[in-house]
Amino acid sequence: FATPESTRSLAWRLTHAQYDLVPIKITLPEGSSVAQMAAILQKALPHFAAAKFLAAAKEREGYLFPDTYFFLSTANETEVVKTLVDNFQKKIALLETELKASKRSLVQVIIMASLVEEEARTEETRKKIAGILWKRLDAKMPLQVDSVFPYIFDGKSYDLTDGDLFVDSPYNTYKYKGLPPAPITNPGLEAIRDTLSPITTSYWFYLSDKEGMMHYARTHDEHLLNRARYLGI
Repeated sequence: FATPESTRSLAWRLTHAQYDLVPIKITLPEGSSVAQMAAILQKALPHFAAAKFLAAAKEREGYLFPDTYFFLSTANETEVVKTLVDNFQKKIALLETELKASKRSLVQVIIMASLVEEEARTEETRKKIAGILWKRLDAKMPLQVDSVFPYIFDGKSYDLTDGDLFVDSPYNTYKYKGLPPAPITNPGLEAIRDTLSPITTSYWFYLSDKEGMMHYARTHDEHLLNRARYLGI
């Protein structure tokens, strides 16, 4: 109750379900992990426990749709998870035709989209990188995606030039071929759509320079030249 209420007013409000709860607007950005979502939700909702959300949502990484939501202040962890999953189902239904045409499973697409979401920021680069990664996957080459490492190390610092590149994790796409066992983030609709409509190129390699510009290569030697030229390594 925002202000004192009379007994008559209380009785009327309760019998008419007039709780005067103002919905809280919460934005969960594209590419948010379950842990990042938990932190945002706990900060915004007064009765929300991040630990309970993590326990309920951890196995649903990739399938909690990032979007802008309006939750009542009384929303609990189970209600929030259900809302995010239901929204995912609604959004993915919009891509049913593209999913069938891709001949990929939904699991494969969401895992790949979670990588693409983290690897690129524009529609064109997402589509090009999706094309490269699908091609590498079909050729049974390691995907060699750097964006898995923040997930592997749970946000802690790491140094790919100092041995961490070889960490023994099923998510390490340098050490193990194929897709990671599960998504590393919750991709947005655009990343999923771009993953389903890749641009076919002659490239097999790519990197992002220090200004975020993407550089592509057809051979490993060209890729090494790009690393030296744009990253100094």
